[in-house]
Amino acid sequence: MMDRAALRLILLGVFLISASLGVKKKQNVDIYSFYINSTVTSRYATTVITSRVANTLNESQEIQFEVKIPKNAFISKFRMTIEGKTYDGVVKEKEEAQQQYNQAVSRGQSAGLVKSVGRTLEDFKTSVTVAAFSKVTFELTYEELLKRRLGKYELLINAQPMQPVADFKMDVHIQEKPGISFLEVKGDLSTGDLANAIKTTRADKDAWVTFYPTRDQQTKCKSCGENGLNGDMLVTYDVNRQNPNGEIMVSKGYFVHYFAPSNVPRISKNVVFIIDQSGSMSGQKIKQTRLALLRILSDLDEDDHFGLITFDSEVNLWKRELLKATEENLKNAKSFVKEIRDRGATDINAAVLAGVDMIKRHPREGTASILILLTDGDPTTGETNIEKIMANVKEAIGTKFPLYCLGFGYDVNFDFLIKMSLENSGVARRIYEDSDADLQLQGFYEEVAVPLLTDIQLKYPGGSNLTKTSFSLYFNGSEIVVSGQITDNSVESFTTEVIAVSKGSNVTYQDNTMTKDTSDVPPENEDFMQRLWAHLTVKQLLDRQVLLKGQEKEDEKKESLKLSLKYQFVTPLTSMVVTKPQEGDVEVANKPKEGERGGESTADYYDSDLSHYPVQHSLQAAKIIAVDDFDMYDHPLPTYLYDHPLPTYAFPTMHTTTPPAVQVHSNRFLLPVVGQSKPLCFDVPVPHKLRLLQDSASEFSMNGESLSEQNGFHQIAIHYKTNHHLIISTKSISYHNGQDNVEILWGQELTQHNTDGVSLVVLENEMNVTMGNIGVVIISHKKDGVMFLWPAIWEYPKDVNLTGVLGKSDISYVKTNGSQTPTLKMKDKEVKTYLETVSDYRLHSTPTRECWLVPFQAVMEAEISDFTVTQL
Repeated sequence: MMDRAALRLILLGVFLISASLGVKKKQNVDIYSFYINSTVTSRYATTVITSRVANTLNESQEIQFEVKIPKNAFISKFRMTIEGKTYDGVVKEKEEAQQQYNQAVSRGQSAGLVKSVGRTLEDFKTSVTVAAFSKVTFELTYEELLKRRLGKYELLINAQPMQPVADFKMDVHIQEKPGISFLEVKGDLSTGDLANAIKTTRADKDAWVTFYPTRDQQTKCKSCGENGLNGDMLVTYDVNRQNPNGEIMVSKGYFVHYFAPSNVPRISKNVVFIIDQSGSMSGQKIKQTRLALLRILSDLDEDDHFGLITFDSEVNLWKRELLKATEENLKNAKSFVKEIRDRGATDINAAVLAGVDMIKRHPREGTASILILLTDGDPTTGETNIEKIMANVKEAIGTKFPLYCLGFGYDVNFDFLIKMSLENSGVARRIYEDSDADLQLQGFYEEVAVPLLTDIQLKYPGGSNLTKTSFSLYFNGSEIVVSGQITDNSVESFTTEVIAVSKGSNVTYQDNTMTKDTSDVPPENEDFMQRLWAHLTVKQLLDRQVLLKGQEKEDEKKESLKLSLKYQFVTPLTSMVVTKPQEGDVEVANKPKEGERGGESTADYYDSDLSHYPVQHSLQAAKIIAVDDFDMYDHPLPTYLYDHPLPTYAFPTMHTTTPPAVQVHSNRFLLPVVGQSKPLCFDVPVPHKLRLLQDSASEFSMNGESLSEQNGFHQIAIHYKTNHHLIISTKSISYHNGQDNVEILWGQELTQHNTDGVSLVVLENEMNVTMGNIGVVIISHKKDGVMFLWPAIWEYPKDVNLTGVLGKSDISYVKTNGSQTPTLKMKDKEVKTYLETVSDYRLHSTPTRECWLVPFQAVMEAEISDFTVTQL
């Protein structure tokens, strides 16, 4: 019988629809049932994922459950059922749950939950030990208010169960009071034979999508294989909009008003593009920016006026005034765009103020003005104080028009862009460094390309506890949503009034709805309106906290926490605690921040990102680090506090080892530490041949060779058992298994090779290697025209004694006070340290991290010579 000692599972999470149940390859595990059920009632989606798994082995084993949920969603329920007993999660205040975690850590218990983040999805993974021939049922519920963009709502469902499932069912039921105008089903799960497993049914106000693939069909989609389904299904739809006053729904004392008039003449716009052309925009970024601008200019309407500003350490105006988007002006503007080149520093303050001045100097009655800033870094010249920049911009704009901030890549100070945009009625978006960056830029512009109304005010006599009711602009294809409570439940009708400006003239929309008409809300969903209101209220309260300070911020925080606890939402302020029937570990997942790959920033609390296709990571680590107890809105947290503790990584860089020593060229290695906000780092001078990782028991080893005056490694060799040899160079990849020789070139299309416990997956500039139960990732970089390799360990197997420079995962330190020179206490020894930086070559964008620089010997308890090899 299982021991019932408590295992605390602490979740700080988020939502969309994506699910998988992961199991280790060797296991005799049967996922005999996998259901995804999503009900969308008036745009509010509630999704339940239920996975039933049997351990068919004659011994107990660990079984993992993994789901990918959208950043815009809140987990509201998690439960496991094992041997007839149910274990429910309880949402608690973050600090309370954190104390439970810390107490468990102090007892020597480890952590095993991993979270990773793509563009719009977050990974939630947990596991439980299941007895021989026993079963477990996992059930996760999460909720999301679908957002209308470009004239449609999108529901994304990703399924990756890791094996064909005998009873796989996906059911989507959409209920919309005004009726459904169109419905489409797309994505990888609708290709090939799988298309025959999808059935769509439409009625007046309902639509059903069912997906019941057979075992055989589950292996035959574009991205499927012997491991079963691996892809997404995208359900897009919109509703009928016959009533220009919008759609009002009332249920149990709550209401929601969807306002999206389409029969409104477009307003011509004044748009100024402020483009960062500093040195950090070099290469692909500046190319994609030019390409996107050329397309955007082509999309301008002839009655629009536009301006172009580029900036580095200087501000350059294409023309001093706004010009009409005539054919001739657009032709000249495109010539200017084609000549944009990267150079110099970053003067954001002067550039944005120049854009504001350009619009102010050329006012046009009955138009809508928009500023769009694109940058990839921090302000480095001119005014560099962020608070002063925000104050300058806010004073200059004076609430007259919105500022939209686009942050390119991960080096940008995205929290700064968030605050500056929110202070000026705009939003911030991250543009991901990827092959589709130009399409991301263009996609954002399309969302704001057609303004229809300005200065929108929504009024609800008899309403209270309202969500946001004032909006600066309404764009074609979007939607304004307001929810609240009805003060007097005895009234028979409820009045809404919208006042806005259309082409310089005031317009008013008024409507009444019967408060007793609940016929459109099914009994099983009758509390959805209250939960919708709570969801939207919490989201907006979290948004506002970005800008607030002092007591006002504390009051908002208390209110959002109160609602999160009442409705059992897992938000940035709460955690979910689950008692599990096994002794030992504590598992922790924190709601990530936008911008830190494993946890990405305040941006996600107010605006989800452009692309709905996730960059997925399936990561596993031996330990998880809990978030320190401080306000995540005021302090950008390092990546390793948010998903998994990144194991030791190599970060080549030019640096000063210990002030005031002479500069040397070294590889700098990063070592995250459980419970600490800053990792350790140490240097190894180049050239060298290093033992990077070794497991003698499984006959696995990985060695790397660096060259003089070059970053990273020019060659990495991985050996497994006696017959598997993988040689990775900056030009090619060679694999030999005793019989076959496989040659692969970097830059080819996706290449996969699987044989005898070895898996090799080669992407354009990344290679994923799994040999036995050890997985590593090799990234190919190019800097200053020179190629180099960078290794990372994504999976630390349990009960394996790893050695090598990348094998250290149990280090700890305590920062001591009292000395002028920073000092760390490590293994009962005091070590002098300096706060240094490291370029994170785990990411292609190579963001900069802060770390405590310590001697190699202090971390590894050995000399560098003990880790060198004579041959790879």
